[in-house]
Amino acid sequence: MEALEQQLEKYAELIVKVGVNVQQGQQVLITGMIESAPLIRLVASKAYDAGASEVFVDWVDEALSRLKYEKAPDDAFTRYPEWEAAKKITLAEQGAAFISIKSPNPDLLKGIDPKRIGNAMQASGKALDPFRRYVQANKMSWTVVAAATQDWAAKVFPQASPEEAVDRLWAAIFEAVRLNVPDPVQAWQEHDETLRRKVDILNAKHFHKLRYTAPGTDLTIELPEKHVWVGAGSKDERGVPFMANMPTEEVFTVPLKQGVNGYVSSTKPLNYGGNVINNFKLTFENGRIVKVEAEEGGEILQQLVDTDEGSHYLGEVALVPHESPISQSDILFYNTLFDENASNHLAIGSGYAFNVEGGETMSPEALEQSGVNSSIAHVDFMIGSAVMDIDGIHRDGSVEPVFRQGGWAI
Repeated sequence: MEALEQQLEKYAELIVKVGVNVQQGQQVLITGMIESAPLIRLVASKAYDAGASEVFVDWVDEALSRLKYEKAPDDAFTRYPEWEAAKKITLAEQGAAFISIKSPNPDLLKGIDPKRIGNAMQASGKALDPFRRYVQANKMSWTVVAAATQDWAAKVFPQASPEEAVDRLWAAIFEAVRLNVPDPVQAWQEHDETLRRKVDILNAKHFHKLRYTAPGTDLTIELPEKHVWVGAGSKDERGVPFMANMPTEEVFTVPLKQGVNGYVSSTKPLNYGGNVINNFKLTFENGRIVKVEAEEGGEILQQLVDTDEGSHYLGEVALVPHESPISQSDILFYNTLFDENASNHLAIGSGYAFNVEGGETMSPEALEQSGVNSSIAHVDFMIGSAVMDIDGIHRDGSVEPVFRQGGWAI
């Protein structure tokens, strides 16, 4: 493998050129951990090379985050800094590019009072709701990528030495984002086209419902009349293409808010709120989550579902074949950015405006009338496996296989 420094430089270029596709004169906001400073500096450099007018960085220190949860008064978790929210909202309105570099420690907040975590998530969600709406309407370019850190690597590769674990995690990240090919940019263009072909098929089928069956899962999801399937690539309101997630293997749409019935079981752990939620089952009636069961992290999961009224419903339905490259790596990343691309998944909370015809310009009320759920939460969880079947149901009641034994049937 190339020296890490060389790989990081290629990675930074991919993030800037394919991830957010920085344009001349554009502002850029990078969010990432202080441990990822070498990568963040490279990304900033590549962004300026691409024509960025100014690059801002929001540094994250998980040790300080943990200290706040341990020592701050309770009311500190019911507020979110207005200036912090205003900064993101203002930059979004000015058409800035947003790069989020994730390096989660899945056990960061283990043992912390779930109410504190829930209050903090709710406060930030409310304050950043306008920004979330911009993101979900693709007003600006944005991307979510990852960087290896010691805490995350230790969770993924617990038997390895700290240095070996970090090296192995970097190698897995680079493989997942197609960095180990002669021309990563071209590889992403070809990958985008591959997913687009599935999108075209699904949009042509225009199923009325999807039915999922697998051990622990029997779920029917109705789709809005004007639902739209999308794949990897997106375009901002100026028409500039970008890649919202790197890696990505999914095609996805929005469910009808009140059209979900049955039950579904998780197939991978969910890292949420600095805790691991594992082996959980959700039961739905007319779209609403009416029962939450979990072997691990149940109280945190209930806090998520109770975030607001909309977090009792789903906002995304995504299809990923079990034989996807990330699934075949046989690595459990404890990071939704990766694990969701190894598995069919759903999202608790808000739906994306661009998943219905004309949704990007609709008012919140019009989106609601179109069947799109609204919430300050949007959290993906994994449900796919090698034994999952999915059927597409047409309005006339006819049934067509979409997935069989975890793989595409169309």
